Amino acid sequence: MIQHDKDPAGTQSPDKETENLYVVLCASGFDNIARTRSAFMFASLAAAADYRTVLYCIQDAVEVMAKGAIEEKETPKPGVPSLAQRVEEALELGVEIQCCTQTMANKKITEEDLLPGVRAAGAMSLIELTVQAKGSICL
Repeated sequence: MIQHDKDPAGTQSPDKETENLYVVLCASGFDNIARTRSAFMFASLAAAADYRTVLYCIQDAVEVMAKGAIEEKETPKPGVPSLAQRVEEALELGVEIQCCTQTMANKKITEEDLLPGVRAAGAMSLIELTVQAKGSICL
């Protein structure tokens, strides 16, 4: 019997890694820290709901993922979770954080400059992820 990778409707059958995928795209950084914290909050919520969650950082969000940047640029406010807390929570819940390699190059940020657990990924990675995802949100 021949097995096909397509279902009867002609769409690609999901594999284990993508069948429950949720993507959060974050373009905000220290210029709109509330929006950036929200991106991490939504990613954490999706991960807690058992989605394989990828938070993909572009533009100003890439700067947030550089070692020491949060400590240098964020002034935590009483009663509001800090960005550092949101990032730590997301990583603990298994959120995969990826940074756009082109944005990194433009901002002269190397993979070694990124926080532990954060990795560089090309733009095609984002396209492939969003095509396969059950849902996505952009902040």
